[in-house]
Amino acid sequence: MVDPSPKPRLRAPERRALIMAAALKIFAEKGYHGVSLGEIAAAAGVARTVLYDHFPSKRVLLLAVMQAENAALVEHVGSRITGAGSAEDRMRSTIDAYFSFAQSRPDARRLLFDRTDENDAEIRIVREGIRESRTHAVTALLAEDIRAVGVTPGDPIADAMVELIISGLDGVAHWWEDQPDMPRATLVEGAMRLLWAGLGSGR
Repeated sequence: MVDPSPKPRLRAPERRALIMAAALKIFAEKGYHGVSLGEIAAAAGVARTVLYDHFPSKRVLLLAVMQAENAALVEHVGSRITGAGSAEDRMRSTIDAYFSFAQSRPDARRLLFDRTDENDAEIRIVREGIRESRTHAVTALLAEDIRAVGVTPGDPIADAMVELIISGLDGVAHWWEDQPDMPRATLVEGAMRLLWAGLGSGR
């Protein structure tokens, strides 16, 4: 027997969240050019006209999703960087935080770091801005530890050091997708040996 009672109408923020969640999954899987707004609307369970009420174009939707997921990444990792403990403890926690983000939110990691082939000038500018803001945010969070190794956080080399950390950890996370049986703790310890102790520490 069909239930004649109407389904409760979603509020605008809830519809927007559904659309962004569906868009994240599909953009991460197929890329910007491999998906249509109609496909995203269907995946979100909303009419295409409803999607347009929130996002007037596919570009606007992609940019909104990227910015939201980048903010989530910075918040996720930042809470571990500023935690209690020694500098070594914070480094280990930071590495683990990034890997835990990659493990729990693989679509977000792919969209932010892998799916960069949009060939769109506006998206490229926003991507560069997101990358720069992410690097500056992590540099600020690591300011005390950066000073401890004799580098001023405002110097370009500080950003370069942080970019090396971020890019290196993401490279490992990308590799990890093809090695799913590798325990996260093993990856963390391997990264710590390189980033904290250094390859030449035992010589």
